[in-house]
Amino acid sequence: MEIPRRNTTHPFIHEVELSTARRTLSIILGCVLFPIRITLAVLFFLVVWPIARLRLAGLSEADRARPVEGWRQWFLHPIALFLSRGVFFFTGFVWIKVKGRQASKQEAPVLAVAPHSGFLDMLVLCMSGLPTVVSRSENSKLPVIGALLEFNQAVLVSRKDPESRRKCVSQIKERLTSNGYWPQMLMFPEGTTTNGRALIKFKPGAFLAGVPVQPVLLHYPNKLDSVRWTWKGTSWLECLWYTTSQLYTNVTVEFLPVYTPSQEERENPELYADNVQKLMAKALNVPATNYVMEGLFPATKLGGLSLPLESPAKETLKLLRRHGFSTDQVETVVNSMVDYCHSKQDTVVNVEQLTSLLGLTAKKTAAKICSLYSKNDTLDLRQLCLSVCAAACFSSPEVLIHTAFTLYDRDGDDLLSAEDLSGLMAALVGVPQYSIGEMYTELSSRRQPTEAALYDLLTTHPTYRKLLQDHFQSEGAEKVKADGNHNGIPNGKAGHNNNGFHNGNGVVSKKSE
Repeated sequence: MEIPRRNTTHPFIHEVELSTARRTLSIILGCVLFPIRITLAVLFFLVVWPIARLRLAGLSEADRARPVEGWRQWFLHPIALFLSRGVFFFTGFVWIKVKGRQASKQEAPVLAVAPHSGFLDMLVLCMSGLPTVVSRSENSKLPVIGALLEFNQAVLVSRKDPESRRKCVSQIKERLTSNGYWPQMLMFPEGTTTNGRALIKFKPGAFLAGVPVQPVLLHYPNKLDSVRWTWKGTSWLECLWYTTSQLYTNVTVEFLPVYTPSQEERENPELYADNVQKLMAKALNVPATNYVMEGLFPATKLGGLSLPLESPAKETLKLLRRHGFSTDQVETVVNSMVDYCHSKQDTVVNVEQLTSLLGLTAKKTAAKICSLYSKNDTLDLRQLCLSVCAAACFSSPEVLIHTAFTLYDRDGDDLLSAEDLSGLMAALVGVPQYSIGEMYTELSSRRQPTEAALYDLLTTHPTYRKLLQDHFQSEGAEKVKADGNHNGIPNGKAGHNNNGFHNGNGVVSKKSE
């Protein structure tokens, strides 16, 4: 398997490309159509709010835990469906073409929709009778959206709470195996939005219950692709502007035949998800990839490891260069940060400390760097300096691994625990590692998890050797240094007196004594 590099066709980047004449026309039409359409769409959106609240009003918790029936269903459901369709009508989806036949909830309890391009994909709910969905629990507190999720009797999950995730899985399985008692459930198995040029790896949620699924394809056959809203590129507001600025936007909802899993697929949701992904990719005539969205960055999987498509380290290097840092200055700063990590028990720093360590005059750049590695204003300095060193190739792989080992072998027993390895690999590649078990099992099976064993694993194992060659010795490295004096690790133990990186002459930058 090849480590993916950044390119202009991967599924996480999308820009709306307009000629000068088309852009001028879009501005003219937008100035007229945008305010009218948005006003009408918002009006319909607000009207559906009290209807949504009324559906469950006065019901006990026990009644809310069952599918809504009676007048609340046959009277309020069609009204909500009409108003929802009106919202998309006024945003430019005048006609929605439907191909194929939607299966009943007994035939296929779940609809798996792809590719997921943006928030406007929600129009598929109107064309499938408002099936239930899975949503973040935080969304239930939003105006209107919270009421619609309540109306939908959506399954809510907090991604930060393990207990909430377990409860969500249990609820999904219960609903999908209810033999038609609950309405159909609709899921976007990609879990995030892409540009539609490939299908990223499907999450197993829609396939956990092992029940038949109906794949549903979304096509936007327009000359101007204004709907896509991805990780990088056109913003959601620009998508809305360009979409409402068109006279109309074409969309086709295609229901494929129901996919019934084999016994092997029922027992293995990951396999089930992968096979449905391949089937849908073939129908769309796009590649089926193993890209995922890991935390803040798109990533791909290699031997259980998550490898970023565009690493935080390379973004950090760009920021520092933009701030006037030369390559030598960056290397000097990295060495000083390694020394700092060796001298401190706690290597987590805040924006102010990082500003000082980098020698910056303002905190803005340091805050941006922190945001690349974590969701708050702190980061583990080991992760920053090791990932930058790996991305810029400031040292040979042997020295890089040695330095990483000494930084993560905190108890000094020359052995790595699974937690140590997780942190070490997260630091080298620049993103958290949640599935280190496969790699740690391989490391432990060879010998004790020493520095020599880790180096041996990364240089001889087919999977991890590819990681070493393609990720830590990339063609795009800003600077590659040969370590002519380094002859490997003969005794399998880390020399803990080396508190820095080797420079180009094999000299160790030690802390001042």
